[in-house]
Amino acid sequence: MNVVVQKAVHPQLAGYIHSATSGLLPFIQKGLVERVVVIFYDKAHVPVEKFVFKLTVNQSYCSKVEEANLEFALRAFLIKLTVAEPLTRPLPSDGSWEITAYFQSLPPDGEKEAQLWIPTDTKQWMQPPQITPIKSMSCDPVKMQLYLEQPSPREPRDPPTEP
Repeated sequence: MNVVVQKAVHPQLAGYIHSATSGLLPFIQKGLVERVVVIFYDKAHVPVEKFVFKLTVNQSYCSKVEEANLEFALRAFLIKLTVAEPLTRPLPSDGSWEITAYFQSLPPDGEKEAQLWIPTDTKQWMQPPQITPIKSMSCDPVKMQLYLEQPSPREPRDPPTEP
């Protein structure tokens, strides 16, 4: 595909992103992945914001995909992502981030790729998040939505600590 995207320069960061995306590919192709979320955390590991990629793959298409149509839709999607910066808030310098996948069903234990993913205990906000739609695309066999989740303005700044 002829799509210009930004690439991580740091070798370990590039390796992490490549590992996460290539590790998810078999599950996305099988329609098992519902959402892929890039979560940014503060120092206390509380989410500051989340970029949510909601995916639907039409399994009836198999390999009958028109690459030119998919490329056009994907290009428009990625271009929209580059202009989302004004929607975000400054991230804490001592924060962290991770890529999390939400599966519709758990992959079978015997699959080699399933061993690359572990259950996580992501902290949730106490109030429903503020959701900002960024882009949606429907180019069979893939339908994708991207939205930004941020804490509600009513969200307590310092959530109660667990005992």
